[in-house]
Amino acid sequence: MPVRRPRFTIAATTRRPCRAVIGLTFSLMLLTLAACGNGEEKVIADTPPETLFNHAMSQLESGDGGEAIKYFDEVDRQHPYSVWANKAQLMSAFALYSSNKYEDALSALDRFIQLHPGSRDAPYAYYLKALCYYERITDVTRDQEITQQALKSLQDVVRRFPDSQYARDSQIKIDLTRDHLAGKEMEIGRFYMKRHQYLAAINRFRNVVESYQTTDQVPEALERLTEAYLAIGLTDEAQAAGAVLGHNFPGSPWYGDAYKLLTNANLEPKESQTSWLGRVWGSVF
Repeated sequence: MPVRRPRFTIAATTRRPCRAVIGLTFSLMLLTLAACGNGEEKVIADTPPETLFNHAMSQLESGDGGEAIKYFDEVDRQHPYSVWANKAQLMSAFALYSSNKYEDALSALDRFIQLHPGSRDAPYAYYLKALCYYERITDVTRDQEITQQALKSLQDVVRRFPDSQYARDSQIKIDLTRDHLAGKEMEIGRFYMKRHQYLAAINRFRNVVESYQTTDQVPEALERLTEAYLAIGLTDEAQAAGAVLGHNFPGSPWYGDAYKLLTNANLEPKESQTSWLGRVWGSVF
């Protein structure tokens, strides 16, 4: 789903100054820039806020994010109390995000949220903040701190703005993020299984079953629990894991594997009210 820019109360296409004024204003800006030495920082002359904003939008649409950020920030610097400054702050954050400068974008968004918590553009600011984390989610072999931050930020959008246009997309991304986190738990659990560290593996697979019940990782987690419990002689727990798997995912190839493991040990899937799986099964599945 493409990122949507916020719809501003005052659109960039309205209240444009006449072409003669724009031409004169930019001529003054160019003269100011030309007066700077090669080694000096460029200075933008005092310019009407809408002129700066429209120029920044033009640069952003042409793909020059760096120039756009400069002029959005100039709106805020020269006209901090104008209505254009609020819009420029948010668009500067969007330009930073579009340029993959995620940490700078997050700082700009936190500032916007702090200054304008009741703004009609606040839902978009929270959504864009979540995207700054979500788009940096790495594969399951890497540290998942960013993934956790993405999940928290996406949940924040849904919780704060459930009726906004961003809540539905955030919920979809929440499901994908949770599946990713469950995949990380499975990857670690398999690592322990290969080294016959069954208790450590069980803790990982159990976390998937308890905390990520709606993800696609659950059938494999239950099969791995069956295997790990059999390996350490906890046959009641192994049978309970097989029963939960068979009841909820009877057509899964993971159930076929679990059933074979149990029958090879002269056992069969069986419910258990004393197992933690029985309690989870009763409340979740």
